Amino acid sequence: MNIAVLSVGKLREKPYRQMADEYLKRLSRFGKYEEIELPDLPEREGASPAEEEKLKTREGETLLQRLRPGDRVIALTIPGRQRSSPELAWEIGEAKNQGVSRLVFIIGGSLGLGENVLRRADAEMSMSRMTFPHQLARVMLLEQLYRAEKILAGERYHK
Repeated sequence: MNIAVLSVGKLREKPYRQMADEYLKRLSRFGKYEEIELPDLPEREGASPAEEEKLKTREGETLLQRLRPGDRVIALTIPGRQRSSPELAWEIGEAKNQGVSRLVFIIGGSLGLGENVLRRADAEMSMSRMTFPHQLARVMLLEQLYRAEKILAGERYHK
């Protein structure tokens, strides 16, 4: 099974990029992992809620274009269901057992994800009720995916 992390925005700061690259390198022995970065759209200072929704919808259209019909999609949202590391590992294992060809985790832009993406998502996942910078959230997700693969492989990983 292939796993993709699809996100709005680029990892611009070198330490985040280095950490993400390190986890992607570690993950490569477990299967095909890919990181897909899409450009974030400029956000107008003082935009109305309606303008913000339009922006999220436009970003969402770009995200949705990168999905394939058989993808299982997990959207990262603050109100999504929180999972422990073993629960995430179990969910990934179940997707593999069910023959899912690609599991896609989506991280939205600074405003979050539009309703168009949330409707397409098969599940929502929260890293925490706290809000994290997108760059850190992506690195944290990659680390958790690595931890999940280690759990599934029956290998030791710090708790």
